[in-house]
Amino acid sequence: MCSVVPGYSPGFKRPPETLRLKRKRPRNGSGRSEEAPGLSPEGCAPLSPRPFPGSGRGRPRNPFLNLGNTPRPPQARKREAAAGGKFLNGLEEDRSPQKENYSEAAAVDTFIKDTPSVATSNADVPSFPSFEFPADWSIKTRLLFTSSRSFAWADHIKAQEESQGYVQHCRSTFTNLPQSIQEPKLSTDLRCAFQQSLVYWLHPFLPWLHLFPRIGADRKMAGKNNPWSYDEGLQQTLMSEWSLSFTSLYNLLRAKLCPYFYVCTYQFTVLFRAAGLGGSDVITALISPTTRGLREAMKSEGIEFYMPFQEIRKGKSNSSSSHLESEFANDSEGTGKNAENEEEQQLSCGNDEDDDDEGFLWLEEMGVQDKIKKPDTISIQLNKERHEVQLDHKPESVVLVKGTNTFTLLNFLMNCKSLVASAGPQAGLPPTLLSPVAFRGATMQMLKARSISIKAQVNSHYKDAFSLEIVGPVMPHSLHSLCMLLQSSQNGSFSAVCYSHEPTAVFNVGIGNEKKIKEESLGKDLCNCGIHPDALSQLALSPTLGKSSIRTLEVSDYTYTWKV
Repeated sequence: MCSVVPGYSPGFKRPPETLRLKRKRPRNGSGRSEEAPGLSPEGCAPLSPRPFPGSGRGRPRNPFLNLGNTPRPPQARKREAAAGGKFLNGLEEDRSPQKENYSEAAAVDTFIKDTPSVATSNADVPSFPSFEFPADWSIKTRLLFTSSRSFAWADHIKAQEESQGYVQHCRSTFTNLPQSIQEPKLSTDLRCAFQQSLVYWLHPFLPWLHLFPRIGADRKMAGKNNPWSYDEGLQQTLMSEWSLSFTSLYNLLRAKLCPYFYVCTYQFTVLFRAAGLGGSDVITALISPTTRGLREAMKSEGIEFYMPFQEIRKGKSNSSSSHLESEFANDSEGTGKNAENEEEQQLSCGNDEDDDDEGFLWLEEMGVQDKIKKPDTISIQLNKERHEVQLDHKPESVVLVKGTNTFTLLNFLMNCKSLVASAGPQAGLPPTLLSPVAFRGATMQMLKARSISIKAQVNSHYKDAFSLEIVGPVMPHSLHSLCMLLQSSQNGSFSAVCYSHEPTAVFNVGIGNEKKIKEESLGKDLCNCGIHPDALSQLALSPTLGKSSIRTLEVSDYTYTWKV
């Protein structure tokens, strides 16, 4: 958007492409030129017949005085309308003082308000009906379910039902509900299963602080009591306990007793997934968003990684994406040689030094290499570094780590100084660990749920409707479990609005694994990981949402449609 000088009309933002040539008659006795009658050319405003203020009889007047940019008196507008003149840029209507004083801030506000609506209209394309929705690896901060049937069965759960839900969660036992429940209030199994689906595990736990989300949470944490910020001994104690919990989670993941977990820092989020989930047969870790400094630090520690979006871009231009993926798969299994590992590391980190020289080979073949100045090594390196920095803090900066490199990443994160803020409200506070199962040092927490009755407008009248709100860090398995429960309680018809933590939406990117995971082996290996078998089958598939997440879910007659 081009800038606007204060005090001018927005019509002056773009000058006219052509100026009307003034037709003059021979001078009359008074020596003043007159405007020739008739219509002005298309798209040009008539010039004012008045001379420039303060000018003499023989001096030319300013031809830019009235070009549709400055307000004209009513008499001049009447004369122009009678003569059939047209305003510049097709503005025929009389502009009121409010329109004349239209400010740049108002124009920017209008642009900001209109832009999301256009983007939403292009992106909100519903999917085809399906009996299952795709896996969404983003963390939801809020879910809002609406239905024509009441959610009153979710309120005032009895103490026995609450305890039974805890026991079912800890013992990883699941109840098979019927397809439709006629009286949800009388169904104890439904209420116990609902309580079970709200459980999650957290470390550290400080009741007076909201430890999720951590990115952008400084304002919410400001003014809270944080004695560890000025006590180094307390900081070391917190980090020591956090390291034990982090190691415990990774060991559970490697033993396939934990399906996945999140590490939420004040700058980035890490998703660790067990082998068999996300379309991969090895342990994977996704980090988003990243910076060039973090990637360089990982590279210096010997952590092999690659950036999925950058590899896709290079694959389209070089038609060699399959070759890159096959080389990376071989390296992740540990079968490559040292030289091949170094070459793969250069490819995965975006260092295409050989490609820079290939662009000048054709000049040598034609014998004109001396006439073309070749960029020096420093210029090429600066361009590469500038491109890498431009990706910082963006979804395209997501990094994927596979196989045994995830263990090296574990050690790197426990010793990384930038993992903990050194100043601000989060200073000295260890990252938040989120897991669907228990681990050492974890605290059991519950998602907050409440149901309310609302009035929904249908055509010209209002109809009774009901809503169920879930607040908290809703992980992928919880979203699937809640939808399964509501299918039974709401007769297979409800809708959901999902509010995602945006930095985690990019976790839905595909990892490009060529090997197909068999569901039979998956159920055998991860049957004791603590989540429902149906949710496990869903999370085992390769992600298909890219860097988007599910925004709305519509369920009708037990079939799903969704928008991202």
